[in-house]
Amino acid sequence: MSTEETSRFVRLRVELVVEVDDQGAVTRAALERIAEDPAMPDDERAHAEGAVTEDTAEALAYLVDPFDLVGDVPGVELAQASWSSEQIDYDPDSPDWDLDEDDVEEDDEEEAVG
Repeated sequence: MSTEETSRFVRLRVELVVEVDDQGAVTRAALERIAEDPAMPDDERAHAEGAVTEDTAEALAYLVDPFDLVGDVPGVELAQASWSSEQIDYDPDSPDWDLDEDDVEEDDEEEAVG
């Protein structure tokens, strides 16, 4: 397939696990971001303030912007983004948290086919 026949769109998947050691700081920063957003309607602002106050994961979602990941990459324009956050039980020693696990399975499948 030539370059002209391939899609210009690329799905970039990023999974992050972060440790929040100061929930208050995250909440305050999210509340500041919400307060500084001039385009946010008042009813949406009230809902957002309640959500970030009650849930640190929600506050973090208000602070993380996928555009920041690719905004300065030359030749790239963000076409669509979605993201979510949730509190999880994390054990870095558990095999369930092996970040390369998907890559190994895909490599094994490619070897089996090839």
